[in-house]
Amino acid sequence: MSITENVKNTLNELAAGNCFHEPVTLVAATKTRTPEEINEAIRAGITDIGENRVQEFRDKYDAVQGGKRHFIGHLQLNKIKYLVGKTYLYQSCDRMELAEELAKRSLRAGVTSDVLVEVNIGCEESKSGFAYADAFAAYEKICETAGLRVRGFMAMLPLAGEREFLLDLVRKMRALFDKAKKQDNNIAYLSMGMSGDYKLCLEGGSNMVRLGTSLFGARNYNI
Repeated sequence: MSITENVKNTLNELAAGNCFHEPVTLVAATKTRTPEEINEAIRAGITDIGENRVQEFRDKYDAVQGGKRHFIGHLQLNKIKYLVGKTYLYQSCDRMELAEELAKRSLRAGVTSDVLVEVNIGCEESKSGFAYADAFAAYEKICETAGLRVRGFMAMLPLAGEREFLLDLVRKMRALFDKAKKQDNNIAYLSMGMSGDYKLCLEGGSNMVRLGTSLFGARNYNI
């Protein structure tokens, strides 16, 4: 099927909401995708797009026609300057050092940057993010950092594991989200779910998913 058909079908599917019947935000993950492909997705109904790499974010910024720009990849401190003032939501605030540098750059630019606190929910050495046990304290500390506004949490599930184990991880993230939301009106997003696991994440309470392959087809990593 075409990108247009994939987007429309996915949006129709997500219209039912998550397990709590909450609206679900679809973020198109656009790593390796051309501006032409991204623009087709936007014309089909995509409102939010997420880049993993700063260079791609910069290269495509002017060529992509609309869409709220999310940064969803690991962010190096020396590349923050290319994103400040252009990013709707930083989904991968994975360490205090990054939060502090992003806050400093944001204040210097006269903007408030919206972030999600990234949690390493599977305790995987290959992934960044705060440990689950430390995540709420990290959220509270980032909330106190001028120049930043915490909008929720982001996590990635392990690629392998029993279904009930993975679902339990999503529910733990939802509990963290709910705890923060009770005391903070800024909390809006629990970003969990990619093309291979988003249905399970919706079942556990995610209200934002980051889909690439489901919309665009298999990636070409040779470009």
